[in-house]
Amino acid sequence: MPTPREIRRRIKSVKNISQVTRAMEAVAASKMRRAQNQVIATRPFAQKAWEIATFLARQVRGEENAPHSLLEQRKVSKAALLLITPDKGLTGGMVANMLRAAQSFRRNQPVPTSLVTVGKKGRDFFARYGGGIVAEFTRLGDNPPLSRITPISKLVMDAFLNHEFDAVHVGYMDFVNVTSQKPVIRQLLPVIPADPEALGMTKFFPSYIYEPDEETLLEALMPQLIELQIYQGVLESLASEHSARMVAMRNATSNARDLVGSLTLTMNTVRQTNVTREMLDITGGVEALKKAG
Repeated sequence: MPTPREIRRRIKSVKNISQVTRAMEAVAASKMRRAQNQVIATRPFAQKAWEIATFLARQVRGEENAPHSLLEQRKVSKAALLLITPDKGLTGGMVANMLRAAQSFRRNQPVPTSLVTVGKKGRDFFARYGGGIVAEFTRLGDNPPLSRITPISKLVMDAFLNHEFDAVHVGYMDFVNVTSQKPVIRQLLPVIPADPEALGMTKFFPSYIYEPDEETLLEALMPQLIELQIYQGVLESLASEHSARMVAMRNATSNARDLVGSLTLTMNTVRQTNVTREMLDITGGVEALKKAG
């Protein structure tokens, strides 16, 4: 049985850890609020941009009639997954859920699927298990500007245009609320044509009048639409990361508080046991002296 001194030392250690987790919770909460406001503000714009891209994809009649090269619908023989994960841990089960979804997606693909990783967690995991990493990006920061995403989107789009990949998917943690984040993997390239019935547009489907000409406009527009989807995925992942870390640190602080209470009770029990034992020894000694006298 541990001594009261050992238990006191452990209580002090747990209290120090709880101070650290409480501070990390406060930092994560501050970052989470900023990331949450940003992702909520950009989400409607990203959704509308993707809607435009899917409408444009519906005009495709094959490779030769595609209004832009990023809209080419071709046979898939090689694919890629753009995997967005955090650089740091301490996020509960969020990273594990994303990696599990990515690993399951790769296993179920009928064609070889390479990886472009954004974040150290995804890179480190697949460097050990699975491999297939063709490019990696890390240290984007807690509030990355769109310019930090440009190299990622350019690499992905150039690889698709050069027929290095026939399909590109993007995987990230979708921010639902502070306590809920879900892994999402969806096709990025080529853009899947919109389904009018799914959008409730059975009687009307928008057509576009291009000004200037179609080629000039789409050459400038399509890369920006794709880049925006990647940027939104990064923002969703950041908001999910900070939320998951805040909740994890809050749970750690609560567990530390419970552990301190349990250790204090154990220390009191041990101390009381020692006091009782000493009193019994004293009483036994007194009785022995009486009998000897």
